[in-house]
Amino acid sequence: MISSQLDRLAAYLVMEDGSIYPGTRLGAEVEATGEVVFNTSMTGYQEMLTDPSYGGQILVPTYPLIGNYGVNDNDWESRSIQVRGFVVRQDCDLPSHRDSKSTIHEYLVGNGIPGVSGVDTRAITRKLRSRGVMMGLVTAREDIEYGLKQLGAAPRYGDFDVVSDVSTAETYVWDRATSRGGGPHVVVIDLGVKHNILRNLEKRGARVTVAPMNVTADQVMDLAPDGVLLSPGPGDPVFLESVVDVAKTLAVQVPMFGICLGHQVIAKAFGAETFKLKFGHRGGNHSVMDEESGRVYVTAQNHGYAVSREGLSDDVIVTHRDLSDDTVEGLRHKSLPIMTIQYHSEASPGPQDAEYLFDRFMELVSSSQKEIA
Repeated sequence: MISSQLDRLAAYLVMEDGSIYPGTRLGAEVEATGEVVFNTSMTGYQEMLTDPSYGGQILVPTYPLIGNYGVNDNDWESRSIQVRGFVVRQDCDLPSHRDSKSTIHEYLVGNGIPGVSGVDTRAITRKLRSRGVMMGLVTAREDIEYGLKQLGAAPRYGDFDVVSDVSTAETYVWDRATSRGGGPHVVVIDLGVKHNILRNLEKRGARVTVAPMNVTADQVMDLAPDGVLLSPGPGDPVFLESVVDVAKTLAVQVPMFGICLGHQVIAKAFGAETFKLKFGHRGGNHSVMDEESGRVYVTAQNHGYAVSREGLSDDVIVTHRDLSDDTVEGLRHKSLPIMTIQYHSEASPGPQDAEYLFDRFMELVSSSQKEIA
């Protein structure tokens, strides 16, 4: 039987600056290290937990009550929980929703993911905003020296490839009833793809095949794609030079759409550099301007790196920018059918304002098919 809140032992989040946040054990009774990041969305904790872009990280939602509508069988954005750890202000052990199958505590225990409940998550968020993201340890030991030793021995986020941990090992077909027709064929290169991207392509009549991160350009073209989408994912794109080379080769052969990490990969293929943000963009309330229409959209974001304008080819236009820090949020090639966005047009969780970008991509695909015909 899963323990109740009253039965749980003490647990702690130890940060690399020597600060320690006490609480009670949430989830599995194991330790975990990772980069501590915060998300400002008010709902969607199950989608956050299963978002591959959180690979290698300890997630801190700023919303104070987590788990009030439980966990269900539908709100999965990948095949498993992807975060290293989960730190919340309060978890609910009596959720209320007709689709709920378990509590958030049971969900984490069942997937072997540790966390801490009863923590001042606003204080953690303020610290990360002022100091920047840092490594953390979820542990049952109230021993700062021990925690710092463990953190010193652990690999730092950004010093290793995380994408290989979350990408599919084999090519597969996203086989749903509505995607079995004769629509355009879109190959998704999986750098940490979310299921809602596949659903959005399917909704627009596409037949979808998902390929692993180490797929070659020739292997992609052997699948006879009408379009290629490079998915979001975790970590620093500096480790993805082989994927950048694939994007360079495919750029002159097939329409392409890059989302988040996929956007960064395509930007690098056209000369841009990337850099690490102080505390990243994570949440469902980021304002982005579409430079070509002048319209402002509220977007969902989850990334710790951004594209620099320096070095970017003159053949590429910046189409979207973040209104909070002026970072590049979207690109379009002047002559090739290539578009990218830094934020998540598929949301989950977040506003659906940006789903029109899937329509734009499918229009690029259709236009290219007509030219070939």
